[in-house]
Order: sequence, then structure tokens, then C-alpha cells
Amino acid sequence: MKLKRILSALLAAALALPLFTLFSCNRREYGGGIGNGSEPVSTMKLEFAKNFTVDYYEDGCKLISIAEGGRFLTVPEGGKAPEGISADITVLNQPIRNIYMAAQAAMCLFDGLNRLDTIRLSGTKAEDWYVENARDAMESGSILFAGKYSRPDYELILSENCPLAIESGMINHASDVLTQLQKLGVAVLIDRSSYESHPLARTEWIKLYAALLDEEERAEALFEEQVRLMNEAAASERSGKTAAFFRISPNGYAVARRSGDYVSRMIELAGGRYAFESLGGGDTALSTVNVEFETFFNTVRDTDVILYNSTIGGEIDTLDDFLKLNPMLSELKAVKNGAVWCTRESMFQQTLNIGSMIVELNRIFSASSDEELELTYFFRLEPSQ
Repeated sequence: MKLKRILSALLAAALALPLFTLFSCNRREYGGGIGNGSEPVSTMKLEFAKNFTVDYYEDGCKLISIAEGGRFLTVPEGGKAPEGISADITVLNQPIRNIYMAAQAAMCLFDGLNRLDTIRLSGTKAEDWYVENARDAMESGSILFAGKYSRPDYELILSENCPLAIESGMINHASDVLTQLQKLGVAVLIDRSSYESHPLARTEWIKLYAALLDEEERAEALFEEQVRLMNEAAASERSGKTAAFFRISPNGYAVARRSGDYVSRMIELAGGRYAFESLGGGDTALSTVNVEFETFFNTVRDTDVILYNSTIGGEIDTLDDFLKLNPMLSELKAVKNGAVWCTRESMFQQTLNIGSMIVELNRIFSASSDEELELTYFFRLEPSQ
């Protein structure tokens, strides 16, 4: 009880401080030097990612700059931050531990680096993780639930000496939370991987987190393996098949991925052609578009492959379950030809394995109607027995 009173007092005092007394990411500058005239000795090579950069300095410091997501300077263990750096730069002293992970897309990247040990707090409950090691860590108590991104447990975050919160872009819809975390001295890094247009750019964000943890060599190997898989699928003979990726909402609309979205690009890289050629369009940040069912039906009536998105509402188990969503679905060419597939719920938490997903899509486009495929991220919908 005494500890709780102390933490409550600290919390109240911190929230009373003016924001400008602490390092802040609010200027959201992207790129540029550290402000004291020092020049980087090298810059991280990026193949696809457009929303971050990493610059390396002679003293071992690294400047991580994120488009509309802040700038961060990592300082090696035992070192000191350079004098005269820009006020908008947040200093992170290595080793970085006790992280609050509120961005689901980043957890598998830490897992791939074998650095879940740096994460102490989660914005997702154990039962909602499809990253097996993350779920196991929460069930064992080595990672604790600290409230979802919009309602974090500030007292727990303070008590665990959390220096860094990794948030998704959703934190911009909870600006009061972002402000309060910063007032408490918790740096807020916004993961903007979802704003990347190329599928493998999302995987390349593993390099950013590797820079935080000094794991660049391992990150490079993991990333290049996914590039190899993508190139393997892209080099295979194109099937020419059309594919639709969507879900049916409770109000009867089809919710489809927009044209140019990374999912539609995965389909194209896998040798297919996305059925919605001009849906949503432009550079809109929305990843999905609601389509009236009649318009949707006329678009996908002759589509070769259906990819049903189960990430909202849960997986459906059989083709009969799929047809219950709307009886007209039975008239689709893909249904008649046995080419209806469902995503696993884990798919969108597996940012590290996008190359593997493209390979699986390539196998789906190449498969015959009765061919059995052992896949990780998709499964064929069969009629009820």
C-alpha cells in the first residue's frame, strides 16, 4: 500500500508538469542531424522502408528518425549523450529494457531477434497474442498486461521503470495518453510500419528495433531470408488468376482491402491479380473500403480465388459457414471451383514472415481445386462433413 501511495503521488506530480520540461516527440521532424554539427559516419541501408532512417555516429550513438513518429538517440551503455543536441530528440540509454509493447505488429520482430527479454509490459492480453512466445511469456508472468494503448496502467508502467512505449499509429487517436506517458518520462516511439506501401517494408522495420537493441546483424539475416522468399515467388510463372481479399461485416457490407494496399501487392507479387483494381485509390491511410454487396458481388462474381479475412470476427471453419454470410456467395465462380481460402487469425501479427505469406499465396494460385496444401497462414474452406 505504501508503494502504491508513492507511485500515485509521483504520477500526480508528473502529470502536473508542463510538457516542455521533458524530451518530446511532438515536433515530429523526420531526418536531419542531431543539431550540434556532428555528422554521421554511416547510414543504415534500407531496401523498401520509407518511414524511418538510422544514422550511426562515431561515439556509438544512433539517431533513429521516424516519419511523423519522433527522433531518438540511443547512447551506448556507460556513455553520455552528446552536448547541444536538438531539443526534439529523445535520448534512450542502452541497454533498453522494461519496454511497454502496445504495437502488435512489432512483437514478432522482437521475437525474431530473440529479445522478448527486453519487453516487460504488453498492451495486448495473453489470449489475444498469436505470437506464441509472447503468449507464453505473459502466461509465465515475465511480460505483464499493462492496459491497452488507450487506457494504460500508469502506476504499473512507473513501478516497472519503463523507459519506452512502442505504440501503433492508433496512439494518435489517444493524444492525451501520449502526452501523459511523455510527462511521466516514458519515451513514445510510434511504429509506422502500417504506412509502408511495399509488403517487405513492414518486415524491414525489424532493422529499426535491431538498432535499439544492437542486433543489426541478426536482423539483416532475417530480413534477407524474407526477401529471398518473396523473390522466389515473384520469379515463378504467373498464374494470371484473380483474387479478392475481404470480409463481410455484420451490416452486410463487403470490407475489402483497397487497391495499392500491401495485401493487394502481396497478391500481385505471388503471381495473382487483385480483383479490385481501383478501390479506394490514392494515398489514403485507410487500408479497407466498405463496398455495397451488390457492387462487390458484380466485381468478384468471376474471380478465381477468394481469400476471406478472418482477423475481425474470428476464423470461419467451413465453406457452409462462409455461405451463411450471404446466400449469394454460392454463385461465385471461386465457390463453385472450391477455391475459397480463409486467413488464420495470426496473419496480421506476423510482420516478420511476409515473404513466407507471399510464397503461400503463390502456392494457392498454383494449386488445383482438390490439391491439399499444408499452409501456416491460410486454409481452404471445405464443406461441412
